[in-house]
Amino acid sequence: MGIVTTTSESLFTQSAETVYDFITNPANWTKTYPGSSYVGNLEELPLRVGDTWQEGGPDGDRIFTWHLAMATRPSLWVFTSVGRLGHDREGNGGMEGRITVRYHLTRPGRDLTLFSRTMTIEAPRHAPMPDAFFRIVNPANIDRYHEAIARELG
Repeated sequence: MGIVTTTSESLFTQSAETVYDFITNPANWTKTYPGSSYVGNLEELPLRVGDTWQEGGPDGDRIFTWHLAMATRPSLWVFTSVGRLGHDREGNGGMEGRITVRYHLTRPGRDLTLFSRTMTIEAPRHAPMPDAFFRIVNPANIDRYHEAIARELG
């Protein structure tokens, strides 16, 4: 199994509840995440454990179907995509594997919220990750995501 993990952290002056509510709304991802071109199938917000939604990759042609695994406001939100990662709109193609994303928020100071985002991509040895996946998990992309959250919350 090949595993790639990227973690990034940022401090915010907003409350953990404010940051949590913003980052756990996938509709905000197209404003903040460089690899997100659209989000669909959002039924009702806030999402609850077991809910699913879709996200389009940077070119809009690759689709990721996400499943909410854990939601503990305002400290933890975990979602995963399993199976054909980055499939087309008909469910064909993509890469075999699993992506797990973990949002963790803590209050290290009275007026500070620490947001930590960890993305883990796992792929079987017989299904190597394409180079495009490494561009998505590049720490520079994740840092731009955190900067965009700060901009939107500011």
